[in-house]
Amino acid sequence: MKKLFIICVTVFLVASVFAQSPNKMSYQAVIRSSNNNLLVNTSVGMRIGILQGSPNGTEVFAETHNPTTNTNGLVSIEIGGGTPVTATFAAINWANGPYFVKTETDPAGGSNYSITGTSQLLSVPYALHSKCVPVQVSSTGDTLTIGCHHIIIPGISAANPTISSGTYPAGTVHCNGTPTAVVDVTNPVTGKTWMDRNLGASQVATSSTDANAYGDLYQWGRGADGHQCRNSTTTSTLSSSDQPGNSSFILAPNTPYDWRNPQNTNLWQGVNGVNNPCPSGYRIPTETELNNERLSWVQAPISSTNTSDGAFASPLKLPLSGNRDFSNGALTNVGTGGNYWSSTVSSIHSRYLYFSSSLANMFTSHRAYGFTVRCLKD
Repeated sequence: MKKLFIICVTVFLVASVFAQSPNKMSYQAVIRSSNNNLLVNTSVGMRIGILQGSPNGTEVFAETHNPTTNTNGLVSIEIGGGTPVTATFAAINWANGPYFVKTETDPAGGSNYSITGTSQLLSVPYALHSKCVPVQVSSTGDTLTIGCHHIIIPGISAANPTISSGTYPAGTVHCNGTPTAVVDVTNPVTGKTWMDRNLGASQVATSSTDANAYGDLYQWGRGADGHQCRNSTTTSTLSSSDQPGNSSFILAPNTPYDWRNPQNTNLWQGVNGVNNPCPSGYRIPTETELNNERLSWVQAPISSTNTSDGAFASPLKLPLSGNRDFSNGALTNVGTGGNYWSSTVSSIHSRYLYFSSSLANMFTSHRAYGFTVRCLKD
């Protein structure tokens, strides 16, 4: 009996309009089997439909494709460039939306489509211009303009706050004045989805020493009250509560080297945990989750090293963001060491990921240190 694969399709609709073929949009999907393994170098059958009005609306366009996944399980096609089934992509009247993209996939390469998914092409009100344009892509690459209407492409809109700014906890202090963009990235080895940048970073790292990607430095268990800003003031007064009531980095040069007295081991525990600084739906990773990311650096398709090279080669592109000293508040190891907190407690200390140009591993350290935070999707 033929085995039916249940596959997980992750969709990225990219607003790319080709000069030679203006009526096409690129589409990518990661294909997985029922046991969560990537389907690599495999021919799959796909049917793409554009639905008008609702996820169950009228199909105004449809086509089929037979792409082959690459070594990462990724397929890439051009919507509008397949074998026509219904109408043409160029004939769609985008003014009569909303529109939805329906994908159907047969992992065996035929037309026995066993997986179906639908996602909306989100439209926004038209900002007044002197005239409409036929087809245009915004400079940020996330908005496709057709006629007098804009289509925000889900999943890549770092510039559009309705999609990427996220909802941060009340009272969150954004050190650079702007909320950290919430854009997902998935490691195909671990299957985990993360924010694609550090909390407080203005961009995804372009190198291991990209200062714009370093982000803020949090004392373990504290909320985003402003202490995490790299230039925040310091104080030697320990806090007796979970919310210190100030934005100062608290120095703790004496045992147990914690900004809070007495200590509280229940902070940062889960998406609803006390002082979770991540946006809604995200949380601080556990030691195991961080370590699994580290272990993936030496596995295909990353195939790098257990060092800062592997950290940057990974889908998370982790930079060497340094740390802030618990005893004097000085910035140290910036550009030479990466220190990333986990939510895991170890006696009077907490666990973290450290990497440099020569090594990477999980370690234990004082909670009054200022380390980097990378949020994991719950």
